[in-house]
Amino acid sequence: MTDAEILLWSKIKGKQLKGMQFYRQKIIGRYIADFYCAAAKLVVEVDGSQHYTDDGRKSDAIRDAYMNGLGLKVVRFTDTAVLTNIDGVVEHLFLFL
Repeated sequence: MTDAEILLWSKIKGKQLKGMQFYRQKIIGRYIADFYCAAAKLVVEVDGSQHYTDDGRKSDAIRDAYMNGLGLKVVRFTDTAVLTNIDGVVEHLFLFL
């Protein structure tokens, strides 16, 4: 896991967020979600710089459409947002749960 993923995991593991169970590195179809909450049907992705290239955006759009087709909501945060505003990221996730 990246530093940003480790930080976010420390805030959501062990049912810390509204008593919801999150899993990390969850296989969903042919993809691996950074974090997944089955009860909320929520996929959480922490994106590094490779996600902001043209190819990265296209791949993410295809991946998100696949997840949405399964009835899952995808929320993405930049690694910078996680590292510099973890409280804001956790608050944003709280609203989805």
